[in-house]
Amino acid sequence: MPLADLIAILPELIVIGAACLVLALDPITPPSRKDWLAWFSVAALAACAHFTISRMGTSVSAFSDLVILDPFSGFWKLLLYGVSGFTILLSLAYLKAERLNLGEYYGFILLSLAGMMVMVSAADLLTIYLGMELMSLSLYILAGFKRFEARSLEASAKYFVLGAFSSGMLLYGISLLYGASGSTHLSTIAMAITTRGLDDPMLALAMTLLAVGFGFKIAAVPFHMWTPDVYEGSPTSVTAFMAVASKAASFAAFLRVFVDGLGGLKANWSFLFLLLCFATLLLGNLVAIVQTNIKRMLAYSSIANAGYALIGVVVAGYVPADREAQAFGLSSVMLYLVVYAFMTLGAFAVIAMVRKNGVENNEIEDYAGLAKRQPVAAFLMLAFMASLAGIPPTAGFIGKFYLFTAAVRADLVWLAVIGVLFAAISAYYYLRVVMVMYMREPETAGGQLALVTSPALTVALACALAGVVIFGLFPNPLVALVMQAVLGMR
Repeated sequence: MPLADLIAILPELIVIGAACLVLALDPITPPSRKDWLAWFSVAALAACAHFTISRMGTSVSAFSDLVILDPFSGFWKLLLYGVSGFTILLSLAYLKAERLNLGEYYGFILLSLAGMMVMVSAADLLTIYLGMELMSLSLYILAGFKRFEARSLEASAKYFVLGAFSSGMLLYGISLLYGASGSTHLSTIAMAITTRGLDDPMLALAMTLLAVGFGFKIAAVPFHMWTPDVYEGSPTSVTAFMAVASKAASFAAFLRVFVDGLGGLKANWSFLFLLLCFATLLLGNLVAIVQTNIKRMLAYSSIANAGYALIGVVVAGYVPADREAQAFGLSSVMLYLVVYAFMTLGAFAVIAMVRKNGVENNEIEDYAGLAKRQPVAAFLMLAFMASLAGIPPTAGFIGKFYLFTAAVRADLVWLAVIGVLFAAISAYYYLRVVMVMYMREPETAGGQLALVTSPALTVALACALAGVVIFGLFPNPLVALVMQAVLGMR
């Protein structure tokens, strides 16, 4: 095996090596020193980030073009490092409060991250599939980490069963594409599509099956059915990781497959994703209105946000649009997912921090009077809810603005109008949380609200708040980074 290939995947090797070491050290590490495993994991992420940043301007391939290292994959890896590090910092206090302080937790976070890194760098469908399975198997375990709660075990079981179904659909689509092109490599598939033409029924069926497989991973309607139960039953730190990291990695692989490999079928898949986009926005926003559990509300919010991101995908595949408009569509998806990461991780961090009588607080009504009892926590939740609603000058407004601008530039003004209408609807259920915190009197007989915090969680929340505020006021550096990643996409 050439040394250059091993150097190319050095970040993946570091993460997998760190995960194996954490799992090996966990049984012999005293409970009082479990935190060292978390900090070791963060150090591994920092080393990976340094290596990735140092090679952001280059584009190389490895393992016979099965892996591509370009600015596009580098961008997603940096985002995934940040999300994983945030999750680990959030988990330090949360796991102790839930009596789940097991070092294997950090090992599975790193293994899931390794699968995501493979997904965003892969240029072959089977390589993407292997990365996706490593990611998914780790998340199935993490979802059921509260082994003493039936709800958590149910979430893990549902996620596993439906995940296996989506994997089967994805593999079936890959096999059909292999039959049509003789390869699973994206560049070879792209050339085969130009030869076989757009009306080939095998290609159409393969494209549809791939859309089903990826639709499950990004929680697009009608493949969203696992999301509310899994988000509610999983530990809150795992829910945060799942809502952001797995969605980002799935969108990265999704864009690579449909833009690079199936770009010749844009005329077909752009309409398909338009339907998925509208259905996802409709169901996600309307069902979120009636939720009383804040984790289920954020689950449907996550579904709706997948719908917003799909607006950029539709623009990228809109054939009448020029190449510049399509590149702007891709960049708007990437920018929105970065913004989504900050505000969603921040919201889940506050949920994990606020407890009632020592128990995790998940009903929206339990937050009544939080502004009087815990004003700092209420202010943080206010900032994150305002950003999710797209209220200026937060980063959430910038993310939605760029998505809608991309639709307008592609002459899809009506799609931008639909997006704005649904964004207005979403403000209701986000601001309802704010109303309960600031306008309701605290319950005198319901028990005391308390914060479970730590220096690590404080740093994580400060970073999330800074991202929401800074990128809302000064988005240009992020926009420039995203455009560089899109233009460097191979």
